[in-house]
Amino acid sequence: MDATTPRPTALVTGASSGIGLAFARALADRDHDLVLVARDTARLEALATELRTAYGAGAEVLTADLTESAELAAVEDRLADRGRPVELLVNNAGFGTAGRFDELPLKDEDREIRLNVLALVRLCHAALPAMVERGHGAVVNVSSLGGHQPTPGNATYGATKAFVTSFSQALHEEVKRDGVRVTVLCPGFTRTEFQERAGIDSSQVPGFLWMSADAVAEAALRAVDRDRAVCVPGAANRVTGALTSSLPDAVTRRLAGAVIKRVE
Repeated sequence: MDATTPRPTALVTGASSGIGLAFARALADRDHDLVLVARDTARLEALATELRTAYGAGAEVLTADLTESAELAAVEDRLADRGRPVELLVNNAGFGTAGRFDELPLKDEDREIRLNVLALVRLCHAALPAMVERGHGAVVNVSSLGGHQPTPGNATYGATKAFVTSFSQALHEEVKRDGVRVTVLCPGFTRTEFQERAGIDSSQVPGFLWMSADAVAEAALRAVDRDRAVCVPGAANRVTGALTSSLPDAVTRRLAGAVIKRVE
């Protein structure tokens, strides 16, 4: 990029680890400045220093718990700031719970829905008007292959990701004629902290089903470049996604339940 050309800015939620961290590094390598959003200030500051040093990127730290209204509002304000435009929003923050729904703490299920669904919707609504007004911009919403079918044992998580997948594809159609791109990323098993935090033992998952967070983020950015509505990274995941889409719900929910039992 020419030194006189302003670097585009990307805002990444859940940037302190996993896929969000991979997005931040990949975007810095693509000559973007970053707004880094997560709850862990220390991790964000360390990442900001890395991006400035390794890539010459501008890196703004915005510590926020997106399940808290006031902190979510601060991120919305940053996205809506016309004076400091955000060219790309990556809605990556999210988490899952594992177990029977009736046995899980309701407060955790409530928080999961607020983060995975409500925060994502609000941040899209904050970012899109300015992008439409400018005639360019992009949003990546991170969903999951688990949103392609009901997921017994991860009932709330799967439902939130089904919402994200449907919502994102609708947005893609709504704003594409305005020059704005919306892509939903639906990864399968990815080597991050997600499984550990959700209490899932994934040791029985075959190695060929796993992808690195870096590979997932790169696949998503290529899909944005091509204005793809949906990105399912990895050949095995694409086969799985196509299979689940073609089978009756009664079959896919039983298969999903069997898989979850094997990895719990």
